[in-house]
Amino acid sequence: MNCDFRIGNGYDVHRLAEGLTLTLGGVRIPHTKGCVAHSDGDVVIHALCDALLGALALGDIGRHFPDTSEEFRGIDSKILLSRTCAMVRERGYSLVNADMTLLLQAPKIAPYVDEMRDALAQAMGVSAEAVSIKATTGERLGFVGREEGVEAYATVLLCKD
Repeated sequence: MNCDFRIGNGYDVHRLAEGLTLTLGGVRIPHTKGCVAHSDGDVVIHALCDALLGALALGDIGRHFPDTSEEFRGIDSKILLSRTCAMVRERGYSLVNADMTLLLQAPKIAPYVDEMRDALAQAMGVSAEAVSIKATTGERLGFVGREEGVEAYATVLLCKD
């Protein structure tokens, strides 16, 4: 296969606060805290969008979906991911794979990983086999360990069609 490969990485972080909805990887997770954000605060998807955009030197998620715009207030981040993937396809690229790492002290994410992979794959129009999600705690260290915030890292590999 003769392919022009592009690699991108992304990162996102959000504060956690009591009484908000927690959405991660496109899935609502039952918890007492949720992300403080202009959109739904899905750090997994935001990091993934940044990785996709970065792979093609298209800037970052804030450039395309600014948190100063009412259009994006409370928006389901899967919509942002679908729009980002459309930009990738418009430039003749397709996703080979995406790998995300989620850092969150609580709740445990393992029961939701398959559902997240499916939700992300559907939003991106790829097979779930192309999507990996791993989670780890902060070992009670730092803002993640104190349950003050959540962070996510994403790496993607794109190939020119």
